[in-house]
Amino acid sequence: MRILLINGPNLNTLGQREPEVYGSLTLQEIEARVAERAAALGVEVKAFQSNHEGAMVDFIQGEAAGAEGMIINPGALTHYGLSLRDAIAASGLLAIEVHISNIYGREWFRRRSVTADVCRGLVAGLGWRGYVVALEALVEMLKESPA
Repeated sequence: MRILLINGPNLNTLGQREPEVYGSLTLQEIEARVAERAAALGVEVKAFQSNHEGAMVDFIQGEAAGAEGMIINPGALTHYGLSLRDAIAASGLLAIEVHISNIYGREWFRRRSVTADVCRGLVAGLGWRGYVVALEALVEMLKESPA
């Protein structure tokens, strides 16, 4: 089983960017923790990060055929990334949206997700642990789906 782990704009600055909101771990440290849990579950994770919506769309289009699921933190694209939303929907992959902070407890403009309705679920506010929660849930859901 292969899972895509996609992170959007500014998530490459984790560990430096507002640690009181996003924590002190870097994106590479989060990806390593997800990969460690994935190995324990017997699944492969392919990680990707970009600050550019088109690059994220290209990655999804290029990798979807070889994957079973997707974990995505669209970053700020959550709120306005319509081409990203369409790529998630068109991929046919079971997807879970992740946010390190609780987007519903923050500024008004962060409370709307244009990508959530094309994802099976959403995990928000659990810090880096949300990625692991999403991975575990996604693997279980994929195992339960008929082939």
